[in-house]
Amino acid sequence: MIPFFPGYGLYILISLPALLLGLWAQLKVNSAFNRYSRVRSNTGLTGSEIARRMLNAHGLGHVRVEETHGFLSDHYDPTQKVLRLSPSVYRSNSLAAAGVAAHEAGHALQDQQAYAPLKIRSAMVPTVQIGSWLGPVIFMVGLLMSSAFGERLAWIGLILFAATALFALVTLPVEFDATRRAKEWLFNSGVIYQGEAAGVNSVLNAAALTYVAAAIQAISTLMYYALLLLGNRNRD
Repeated sequence: MIPFFPGYGLYILISLPALLLGLWAQLKVNSAFNRYSRVRSNTGLTGSEIARRMLNAHGLGHVRVEETHGFLSDHYDPTQKVLRLSPSVYRSNSLAAAGVAAHEAGHALQDQQAYAPLKIRSAMVPTVQIGSWLGPVIFMVGLLMSSAFGERLAWIGLILFAATALFALVTLPVEFDATRRAKEWLFNSGVIYQGEAAGVNSVLNAAALTYVAAAIQAISTLMYYALLLLGNRNRD
């Protein structure tokens, strides 16, 4: 039996489609990565070698490339100037590894050029880390209190969670731009041949879709909370 929570029907109407989109996007990126992780690039360069070449080509020899744990846990850390690649990317010479490694190196290029959306996203991280889990808790507690104080508490929770939605929106240009930089360098440098473009594009485009889905999920959840709060006020 599905447990009851406030506005259950409203949740189904607004949030469930976004959640399903997110699930589909994740399945799509896993499928694309698994498929092209079995296709070796013609140059035979591993993800770590590609990242190193791309960084060096842009004067970023000081940025370290390290192996990290986990599946698709690849990321660039702007605070420590470290590009971390998962084992399936760091050690692999596949088309999938090439795309992911170049994408993460693209973030290092953004950092080098003080790309505004990246700076904004990095500044938002502490607030989002708190708001993403504490916001919904405060919101639900306030919503169930049925008092003026409870309503104010619910608004505080809503505002905290709103930072998560804003973060998801700011993430879109950051990720799209990193993908653009990756594709441009891979093809112009000759690391990836033109005939291999379809595989790289498939992996990077599928990954981009996950960020779109995450933004839609965050916005739809924010709308759900807002409508719950406004509906509760009207009933009062």
